[in-house]
Formats: sequence, structure tokens, C-alpha cells
Amino acid sequence: MKRILRSGLATLALIAAMPVAHVQADAPVAPTPAASDPARVAAAAPVVQKLFPVGTYKRLMGENMSKMMDAMMGGMMKMPIAQIARIAGVPEDSLSDMSEASMEEVSAIVDPHFRERTKLGMDAMMGAMADMMDGFEPNVRDALTRAYARKFDVKQLGEINAFFQTPTGNRFATEYMTMMMDPDIMREMQTLMPQMMKKMPDLVASAKKATDGLPPARKMADLSKAEKDKLARLLGVKADELNDSRAGEGSE
Repeated sequence: MKRILRSGLATLALIAAMPVAHVQADAPVAPTPAASDPARVAAAAPVVQKLFPVGTYKRLMGENMSKMMDAMMGGMMKMPIAQIARIAGVPEDSLSDMSEASMEEVSAIVDPHFRERTKLGMDAMMGAMADMMDGFEPNVRDALTRAYARKFDVKQLGEINAFFQTPTGNRFATEYMTMMMDPDIMREMQTLMPQMMKKMPDLVASAKKATDGLPPARKMADLSKAEKDKLARLLGVKADELNDSRAGEGSE
């Protein structure tokens, strides 16, 4: 049961991270590019200050995020427990006798405070994450400034900044980063939750199929003494204490 609940919470956390990832980066990590033209960097700075003002992460991950997470949790609680068990990797033959009872019905027996416990935990986690991300903001802002300086020239940046000085432009810049928290977007995210959970077994199966050509992970018996000694040092244990479950603890 705990495995099933953890699976649902992990999916929620993944979805919750989506708006933050949207703010942080629009492209995969790439090699450090050449330095931008200082004039373009200077022109980009006021643009980024408008689009990504101080406190953006805290605004993104505050009350609105809590409401979105609570709405998605509500959708997950209505899902059949068998569907969530399937996502958690429970074999099909173990699910044949499972009823269509929802997670809400099951948790009412197993943990009557599950919904409240989850909300409090998620709110605390998001609050701590907001504090952490708040400390990253200056670096992210600098990176965005350099990115805009590469994408736009001084004239274009001036035109963008001039637009931001208008009432409409100022409103756009103010709302741009928090649009993912709009009620319409949040409602769609809530709708996405059961669909994502339903598709999760197929996604897991696709990932497994993609790695089928690789050899299986090595077991302790496959390692040389030197490799066991090195692994023991990395894990902070004695070599004779190593076993397959102990070695896997660091990767869970």
C-alpha cells in the first residue's frame, strides 16, 4: 500500500516541478557559450528585470501552487486503487481480484489523515523549495540576461523594453511568469493528472523496452575484490557488509 501511495505522490511531485522547469530553462543543458556583447547584456538587463523580478519563484510556488497540488491530489484520490497499483508495478495477476474502489476509499481505512498529511507535507516541501530557489534567482536572472542578449540585438531589446514601459507591456511582463498558475491552466493540469496516471504503465514499459538491449545491472558476485573495496568506501560501509540490497540504497 505504501508503495502505491508513494507512486501517486511521485507523479504529483513531477507535475508540480513542471512550472518551475518552465521558468528555469527552455532548452537542454549545453556547453557554455561565448561571451555576449556587453552592450547587448546591458540592454537585456531591464528586460529580464521586468520578466523575472525578485521573488518570482516564491510567487510561483506559494498559495497558487498549493491550490494546484490540492486539486491534482483530489483527482488522484478519485482514481481506482488498482490503476495506481498497476503504475506502482504490482503484477497484473495480483490485481485480478482487486475491486474498483478509489484511493480515497482505501486511504479512509488505511490512513484517514492521508489527504491532510499529504497536503501539509507538500506545502512544507514547496515552501522549502521556494526558499531554496529564491537563493538561486540572481544566478538565473544573470543567465536569462545573457540568453536574451544572445537572442536579441540592442535595437530589439530596446523595443521590447519600450513595450514594457507601456501599461499593456508592463501588465504582460508582470503576469508572464505566473501564467502557469492561472485557474484555466490549473484546471487543465488537474485534468491531466488521471490521464498521466493512466498512461504511466505504457511510459514505464516504453522505458524498459528502450533499455532491453543493455546488459543487466551487475550483482555483488560479479564484482572483483578491488571493485567491492572501492564500492564499500563510496558507500561508507565495510566490504563484507555489501549485498545487492545494500548497494542499491544509494540509488533509491
